Amino acid sequence: MPRGTAKSDLPSKPCAVCGRPFSWRKKWEKVWDEVRYCSDACRGRRGSRVTSQ
Repeated sequence: MPRGTAKSDLPSKPCAVCGRPFSWRKKWEKVWDEVRYCSDACRGRRGSRVTSQ
């Protein structure tokens, strides 16, 4: 019997900077509602919104 949860069953949300979806991580378990960025790079660029061309 498999353990854990499939990645496709985990919650996800879009990054506030790049707009890409990112999935829940165990280390964000207690602060998931406060997580807004998919990576440290996006957190560093939070002042400027990236537009794709």
